Amino acid sequence: MNPATILVVDDSATKRYLLVSWLTRAGFTVREAETGGQALAMLPGSGVDLVVLDVKLPDMSGFEVCERIKGDPAYGVLPVIHVSAHAVDVVDRTQGLNRGADAYLVEPIEPEELIATAQAVLRYYSARQRAESLAARLVQLAETTLAINSASTIEGLLAAAVDGAYKIFGGPAVVLAEGVDGQSLVALGSPPTISQWAPPPSGVAVGSVVRTDDPSDWDVVDWPPDESVTVAAARLRPDRPPVYVAVPSSSQTPGFPVLRQLSQAVAAAVEAQRSYDEEHRIAVTLQRSLLQTQLPDVPGLDLAVRYEPAGAQTEVGGDFYELTMLDGRLLVAIGDVAGHSLHAATVMAEVRHAVRAYAVEGHSPATVLELVNRFMRTVLPNDSATLCLLTLDPATGVIRLASAGHLPPLLRTDEGVRFVEAHGPLLGINAPRPAEAEFLLPRGGTLVLYTDGLVERRDADIDVGLGLLAKAATDVDLDLDAFTRRLVRVLPGPGQQADDIAVVALRRGL
Repeated sequence: MNPATILVVDDSATKRYLLVSWLTRAGFTVREAETGGQALAMLPGSGVDLVVLDVKLPDMSGFEVCERIKGDPAYGVLPVIHVSAHAVDVVDRTQGLNRGADAYLVEPIEPEELIATAQAVLRYYSARQRAESLAARLVQLAETTLAINSASTIEGLLAAAVDGAYKIFGGPAVVLAEGVDGQSLVALGSPPTISQWAPPPSGVAVGSVVRTDDPSDWDVVDWPPDESVTVAAARLRPDRPPVYVAVPSSSQTPGFPVLRQLSQAVAAAVEAQRSYDEEHRIAVTLQRSLLQTQLPDVPGLDLAVRYEPAGAQTEVGGDFYELTMLDGRLLVAIGDVAGHSLHAATVMAEVRHAVRAYAVEGHSPATVLELVNRFMRTVLPNDSATLCLLTLDPATGVIRLASAGHLPPLLRTDEGVRFVEAHGPLLGINAPRPAEAEFLLPRGGTLVLYTDGLVERRDADIDVGLGLLAKAATDVDLDLDAFTRRLVRVLPGPGQQADDIAVVALRRGL
């Protein structure tokens, strides 16, 4: 550790010589000033750790010099020891201490007393600086932990972690963890960058450890010259690789409290994000497994479906669709069970199978809805769902449609775009149901059925979404798959999709 630097301020060359000699022999680096103005001019950028200040100076009093030192934000934390052969009574000593001095010595001064006082004051200020530095780091650690846990991806999490490490320790940092796909991801720099990089091999047991590595083992960044690297590794499970946080060793305090906590926070967040991603992937897989995967081949009709889960949720949703040929007619159903959970997915599967079973018996769309509603009120009395159901005769284009609280289908023909109004209460409610509607899908016409996730927006009424859907359907792509893909991509808006989306499009050939 480098010796402390002390500035001695005294207009008496003899007294100044004695003070400098005593302090130099004690191992301090000593600088000198004759006046208060000279001392104040020397302080900025001088690296002075302590000022030994005479009270009586030719240009201003030592009390004033001390006040100006303590009031300057650049070096106001400097400790000051007053020395005086003239201002020696209680009133003088009290004034000096009240105006900012940390100690007050009256002459004659013994060398041992001066040195002991200087060492005591420096110890106190060193401890205070360590405590203030630790407090500031803990505040930044709390902010970094919040940013880490607010990230929605592992990449974002690592970027927040390395940015926080840079701010906490004031220098280069590296954060390393394994992504969901098994690739090792490294975050470094300010602003952070993410790339793939294999860590140096080392055995880390479950728990946390801090070690010192050679900078060449972490050569993804340029470390300060002659610097070693302190690495904190945290591992939560034996089947998961550890998370690493590497910083310059000179930035660390005994025990590595902040670095260790940061690595543990990153490890916990990575594990939570990994679990979230895995659960989301399983949920989406389950949801898709419950949906129809193969569409019927119907001469004279083009068919397309698309399902897009909400990216911000792991739960399984209740959106579904069904397209089946029955007795020469195409049965089309699209619905949405209330809620997002495994239970909602189970209800969705039961409703879908009930619709198909009653339709196979030859019932009309309105009758199928009535039977499904009776089924839900008996077997699933606490659940509700919306459903739009129709049959289409491919030869004539005649459609018979019934709705249970579902959004109206959109019809695109040469005459323009309109919504087919068909009303009815939700499934699961004991209420009268209107007769089904009948209309014609002309040759070249396109019918679009959808769930509310396509047109609902967080910042606007649903009529706005319906208007955007009508505008988007003004031109229907030749490829219906491309058309449904465009609707799902464009309509919710960036970051606006709050619910699952299901879309069914059918077009009658010319």
